[in-house]
Amino acid sequence: MLDDRVRSVLERLEREDADERARGVPVQQLSRQVTRTTGQFLFSLVAPQSDCGVLEIGGSRGYSSIWLAAGVRLFSGRVLSLESDPVKVETWRRNVTKAGLDRWAELVEGDAHETLLAIDDVFDVCFLDAEKGAYEELFALARTARAGSARRGRQRALPRGDARRVLAGTAVRSDARERHDPARPWARALCPPGLRADAP
Repeated sequence: MLDDRVRSVLERLEREDADERARGVPVQQLSRQVTRTTGQFLFSLVAPQSDCGVLEIGGSRGYSSIWLAAGVRLFSGRVLSLESDPVKVETWRRNVTKAGLDRWAELVEGDAHETLLAIDDVFDVCFLDAEKGAYEELFALARTARAGSARRGRQRALPRGDARRVLAGTAVRSDARERHDPARPWARALCPPGLRADAP
């Protein structure tokens, strides 16, 4: 279901990520993208939904954004991605454009702690893939933004439906590089049993 343009960009990003890890590039400079199997999972989650709106917190160079955008375009959905690193922002835009998905994916540059509060929209899926230490704070911030807008008669930031559509990036990675602590209650709220990669 992926066209050649999408496949080409994804494969290049996978090669670049593997090469950087092999060369020992400092962690802050890495894309730290999800694995291919996680990308396929994200695609399969959003692709069947009509007019699916996705909020991605932590777009990096666009690898997961491309999987999400390739999925939502099937039924006229969209992806709004947040990223703070200026270098990654520019790379994200180039990669998404080269994949032919810029009609379905948009990037907001800046610290998610600030940009999240400025988003006044409703989403079906929220993919949280920011710095692991910031998950709890960003999740609380997103919930606060939603509660505040609900009092004004609108919903903001978090998805329609239940918390099963809010995914934490490290919780759905299929490799051992990064894993969340399943004992932490916020991690269970973000990714309930059945959605976590470590679920039985």
